[in-house]
Amino acid sequence: MTPVLLVVAKAPVPGLVKTRLCPPATPDEAADIAAAALLDTLDAVTATPGVTPALALCGSLSRAVRGTELARAVRGWHLLDQRGGGFTDRLIAAHAEVAARFPGCPVLQIGMDTPQLRPPVLDRAVRRLSGTAAALLGPAADGGWWALGLHDPRQAEALRGVPLSRGDTGLRTRRALRARGLRVVSLPLLSDVDTMADAVAVAATAPHGRFATAVAAVLAPAGPA
Repeated sequence: MTPVLLVVAKAPVPGLVKTRLCPPATPDEAADIAAAALLDTLDAVTATPGVTPALALCGSLSRAVRGTELARAVRGWHLLDQRGGGFTDRLIAAHAEVAARFPGCPVLQIGMDTPQLRPPVLDRAVRRLSGTAAALLGPAADGGWWALGLHDPRQAEALRGVPLSRGDTGLRTRRALRARGLRVVSLPLLSDVDTMADAVAVAATAPHGRFATAVAAVLAPAGPA
């Protein structure tokens, strides 16, 4: 079965995304950085062979920074609305919808906070998921995770009760998956983007993308008055 490569993202609307980048970024600049990160991520997914691309979006691209460009980038994708109250509920619902739309297909879920991702990394991950791996987990440097792969997307129920955005979220997620009898395979450790220091570090690993350009524009010294 063709694996589904699922991006879970929030529409980059000023004041609603990447607020921890402010300051030094303004809300508009933070949203532009978020839009650039999402665009780089969408490009990587589009360039990954042998996958079905899907986007579970919170919010509307009509209000988003670079909304027209983002809408073009997801033409031909399967679009899902995020459903549920908290983020955990929305993740579980997105996986459940993938299971309903694509019966029997494994899913690799990523977010918009790792714009340094490249197609070879995603390709290797989905190949492992299509093989013998029941679950994949991509650990993040802050203790969370950047990717969750499931041979059966319905197993995302394991996330229920796991606290997110904590230094032990990755460890707790791994334990929850194992408690369901799943063998968990680790993906490479990556840094995701929460703060401006994170953004600078991630931009340095992918200096030619939109994300790096957007970060540099915020940090560039102001010209003479």
